[in-house]
Amino acid sequence: MRPHPVTGRLFPSPVPPGTGWPEDPADAGTPVATTVPAVVDLARAAGDVGELDARVSVCRACPRLVAWRESVATTGRRASFADQPYWGRPGPGVGDPAPRVLVVGLAPAANGTNRTGRMFTGDRSGDWIYAALYRAGYASQPDSWAAGDGLKLTGARIVAAVRCAPPANRPTPEERHTCGHWLDRDLELAAPGLRSMLALGAIGWDAALASARRLGWTVPRPKPRFGHGAQAELVTADGHPIRLLGSYHVSQQNTFTGRLTEAMLDAVIARL
Repeated sequence: MRPHPVTGRLFPSPVPPGTGWPEDPADAGTPVATTVPAVVDLARAAGDVGELDARVSVCRACPRLVAWRESVATTGRRASFADQPYWGRPGPGVGDPAPRVLVVGLAPAANGTNRTGRMFTGDRSGDWIYAALYRAGYASQPDSWAAGDGLKLTGARIVAAVRCAPPANRPTPEERHTCGHWLDRDLELAAPGLRSMLALGAIGWDAALASARRLGWTVPRPKPRFGHGAQAELVTADGHPIRLLGSYHVSQQNTFTGRLTEAMLDAVIARL
């Protein structure tokens, strides 16, 4: 059995070859945010992406999300994954630490990122976004199924508006606001070389705009409306332009119904 690094709960081991969690970004000295002010302070003080991801990965500031993600990881596992260890923590960002493109998703899936520890990994949404990033030249392979599968992203980094799996995939406004402070720092750290952002879904779009405003970036008014292929031009505080593009989320609800097709997703990513 392997102890959870924060809760101490035990998870099955050994992990099958080529699967399991990513290398843990946190250690015993990583500070843990348990309140909103602590999230603000710890996010602002993160000196680089590695330190930010470590602090994100142990955050406990939203009691409802903490309870849900850990209950899924211990007693609520999907039957098909019952013999696998679950990450059960917030999902840190993944990809290039100095990206030209930042992808902003909604939140981890309960049996996806919450299980594997890597954004958009282990569920059908990840099958779509990583395949598209591979076709565009950002990903080293077209799929992402476990942390040990060898995937590398070049020029792109993936984060989320909310870093914990929420019940029914619906974070509350308060949870979105709290987690937005982690996103603020992601944008700040990426800004010097950032060319564009891809917001997956309306929540990712709104989160990106809200973070840009909090950072003092110029954001068009009235607020740009989300839509597939929507575009907004943002300008950082030092005058650096960044393009924000919108895409329907790569959820099964959209991909199974044909609301989002591979061609539609590819067309938006090509504009990045």
